[in-house]
Amino acid sequence: MELVDDGESGRASRVRRRRRSRVLSRYAGHPVRLILRYVGRHKAAHAVVLLSVIFAVGCALGSQYGIRNLIDALPTGRAHPETVIRAFSLLVMLILADNLFWRVAGWVSARAFVAVTGDIRRDMFDYLAGHAPSFFSDKQPGVLSSRISATANAVYVVENTVAWTALPPSLTVVGAIGMVGAVSVPMSLALVAISAALAYGLFLLARRGTSRHEAFAEKAASIDGELVDVIGNMGLVRAFCAMPMESRRFDGHLAAETDARKRSLLYLEKLRLLHAGATCVLSACVLGWTVWLWSIGHATTGDVVLIGSLGFSILHGSRDIAVAFVDLTQHVARLGEASVTLLTPHSMPEPTKAAPLELGHATIDFENVTFAYPGRRPVLQGLNLHINAGERVGLVGPSGAGKSTVLALLQHFYEPNSGHVRISGQDISNVTMQSLQAAISIVPQDVTLFHRSLLDNIRYGRPDATEADVRRACEDAHCLDFIAAMPDGLNTIAGDRGAKLSGGQRQRIAIARAILRDSPILLLDEATSALDTGSEIAIQAALERLMKNRTVVAIAHRLSTLQSFDRIVVLNRGRVVQDGAPAELAAVPGIYRDTLARQFRRTSRPEL
Repeated sequence: MELVDDGESGRASRVRRRRRSRVLSRYAGHPVRLILRYVGRHKAAHAVVLLSVIFAVGCALGSQYGIRNLIDALPTGRAHPETVIRAFSLLVMLILADNLFWRVAGWVSARAFVAVTGDIRRDMFDYLAGHAPSFFSDKQPGVLSSRISATANAVYVVENTVAWTALPPSLTVVGAIGMVGAVSVPMSLALVAISAALAYGLFLLARRGTSRHEAFAEKAASIDGELVDVIGNMGLVRAFCAMPMESRRFDGHLAAETDARKRSLLYLEKLRLLHAGATCVLSACVLGWTVWLWSIGHATTGDVVLIGSLGFSILHGSRDIAVAFVDLTQHVARLGEASVTLLTPHSMPEPTKAAPLELGHATIDFENVTFAYPGRRPVLQGLNLHINAGERVGLVGPSGAGKSTVLALLQHFYEPNSGHVRISGQDISNVTMQSLQAAISIVPQDVTLFHRSLLDNIRYGRPDATEADVRRACEDAHCLDFIAAMPDGLNTIAGDRGAKLSGGQRQRIAIARAILRDSPILLLDEATSALDTGSEIAIQAALERLMKNRTVVAIAHRLSTLQSFDRIVVLNRGRVVQDGAPAELAAVPGIYRDTLARQFRRTSRPEL
């Protein structure tokens, strides 16, 4: 009995991914907790950055104290030069230390902050890949990709804003108030009260603007989605001369996004203007208070300089804190919006105790399966179907009969509403996706290729295949000739979704990919629909070799391609209405015979 699995390391990796997915979903809509999660992965580096900033701010405040000592030492400096020298030396050392600690913080953060963004992108991509196909059918690819980038970028900006814009003035305000208290306790207490009131007022006002920032984040993501949607379908746009219409549509989205951004930024500017006015008034009051203390002999000249400087540091620091907090509010709002979209709980999570698929005989069973797409009537209704190992079965029926749904359920793209889908007697809902996918190869009707070389596309399902293996698969799929005619052969870039190839060429590449993958179960979804008659004859020979000793399930509207199959299963309204060998069904009244007759009349009709 064959075990379709990738060993202990693969199982351990899947366990880690499942655990990480369960944990990540808890952070949807909790941006601060999400940031702390990734900061925690690099504790030592972030601790170094934090301590370096603290020491740097301490040295900067100490420099102001050093200036005060130097000023007070100058009147008696000629008589006692050692006093001036000590004050000067202390000031120089504090300035040097200040710059050194900032450089240490910058050097370490350049590694730590970038590492955090890399971790986020990696985890978000892995989590996104775990969503069921229904999730992607409801979302634009551009919106999802932009949200991954927006999440990582928002965290990077938040970290930088905290480290360089919010934390230094916060520490400066605290340290400066302490130093002012050494000269004038009443002034220190007043500055504490004023700074706290100012910060709290700005906090309340900033929180009221959160909805504006979230609206901007949503509109910005929709712009990315619209761009990807139009660019990805540019051929269709040009074919219908729809560029003016698309320009107008994009202008509408752009106007909404621009308006949302303008309202977000103008609200921030109002807060900054309010704080700037308050700072001007309070700075004048602090300076006047300090001069009054000097006039009554309660402060030296150095104290005037020190307190005046510290007062300005406190008030300007509170301004910087408010500005930083407002900026953080905007970025955290964008992070929260992106996390809600990306970290939606998986609708079909892999069971914790999922076992690898064991393939003894590649049998397929649908046991009383009922399935309906969300918000629609059932596509399959109590479907029962057994396919023996090594049997070739063609699925036939009118549009909407459930043929493609059968293939989708077999690949576990969706969960049946009721019933079971089994391979080799095992319910595929309880096996690992890795082992299930390894057991199945598919040649789809709408062939998808990556913007990579043909070589990479063909061996996508078997990355360890040699170039010689790829060439043999291409020969069997009858695509070596057109590949050889291309400028770079197998190294030719396929273009976006294979845009540089014709439909028939893409389909033959997909057949070569399936041949190379060599899985025991083969799904053919209109595998020759894009081929001309001559190519179809050649491909049929390749498919015959490919289907040998495999369990095959094929959808085909041209019944001529199914004449060599063991069975034809006719579906109608989600149920099996006919089942038998092609010759048997051709001899009895029903959908199969009627369809066969229509196609025969169409192909035998003389050309005009």
